[in-house]
Amino acid sequence: MTASTGGPHLLDDLAWRGLIAQSTDLDALRRDLDAGMVTLYSGIDPTAPSAHIGHLLQWLTLARFQRAGHRPIALVGGATGLIGDPKPTSERVLNDREVVSEWVDKLGAQLRPFLDFDAGENAALLVNNLDWTEGLSALDFLRDVGKHFRVGRMLAKEAVSRRMESDEGISYAEFSYQLLQSYDFLELHRRYGCTLQTGGSDQWGNLTAGTDLVHRVEGRSLHALGTPLITKADGTKFGKTESGTVWLDPSMTSPYAFYQFWIQAEDAMVGTYLRAFTWLEREEIEELERLTEEKPQAREAQRALARAVTAQVHGQQEVERAEAASRALFGRGELRELDAATLAAAVAEIPSYTAERSEHPTIVDMLVGTGLATGRGAARRTIAEGGAYVNNAKIETEDWAPADGDLLHGRWLVLRRGKRNAAGVELAGA
Repeated sequence: MTASTGGPHLLDDLAWRGLIAQSTDLDALRRDLDAGMVTLYSGIDPTAPSAHIGHLLQWLTLARFQRAGHRPIALVGGATGLIGDPKPTSERVLNDREVVSEWVDKLGAQLRPFLDFDAGENAALLVNNLDWTEGLSALDFLRDVGKHFRVGRMLAKEAVSRRMESDEGISYAEFSYQLLQSYDFLELHRRYGCTLQTGGSDQWGNLTAGTDLVHRVEGRSLHALGTPLITKADGTKFGKTESGTVWLDPSMTSPYAFYQFWIQAEDAMVGTYLRAFTWLEREEIEELERLTEEKPQAREAQRALARAVTAQVHGQQEVERAEAASRALFGRGELRELDAATLAAAVAEIPSYTAERSEHPTIVDMLVGTGLATGRGAARRTIAEGGAYVNNAKIETEDWAPADGDLLHGRWLVLRRGKRNAAGVELAGA
């Protein structure tokens, strides 16, 4: 997306997509980008066995720079992950070295599909800051790095100041995190000529601490670019659901649940998400935004968003499975065609309960047990009015009970009251 391709300048495209919250000097960065290939980096700490969609935003930002001809470095913090960036509320629990090392490998494998590691001159690099930190003595680190930092500025960082004001305080280990992250920028500049660090705006203090360190040590003025923190329409944190964080690992957030997260995006925010998380062109996104204003009930933008992001993370086949499951749950597809994993994931996203086979639950029992009916009288009325379905087949008698052949993959039933209210039942026991 450089001027030479006939499209918008990279920085103009990033700005249109809402991906520039802060910059050390945007005009100087533009000049450097126009002058030739820039090497940039963004880091992630292995504080969990999977990245989440906040990390995805950073990886996609690196990918946008790479597609514009620049060289991205993806850093996984095997060293910084042993310490942890200070949390505003409490001390981080330190994970064992073996656990952190395992998570480094997992995160590295997760991010690889988003960057091109075989692109020639601007091929992406994957690095681990433990490689240049582990052998560094405490004395050398304090002399060569620590002497360039002023405690007053470090105390001004919001997470640090909030912890200092708390009863718990902050450990020297977490307080020193900023030095470690800054040292990464210095090392990457020395090793690879890296001149730009990107990250979330909540990391701005750490990003600029890195540029300050390089300036003090090397006399060079480097760049930092902060992306905004994506939020929901009410300003609350984006990327959380009732069941927790939206992870990229399919064993932690199923592809079906991942798809559902995006398709449930608020009308007021779907355009923001399309710009930040997809590769759709400006004209297509603006058309989807127009459709959202004129026909919000059609949810065309949400479907485009869910398809695009799920395909990036889990592949097109999982998109098709998720859409087939969504259709089947609400009577517009065949439930028996869903594989067991997709069905289990879909059932996990709707109200459900478990019944013992030995109890021989009837349709009335199950409607009440799942909460689709408020009581047995309401369940009977639903049946009498023709609104009760099991596996998309209408149930017309109150004493109907499932046989083994009714169970999906030998375990599940999908109940529905009317067109829009679905629930799952798992029959347990022999």
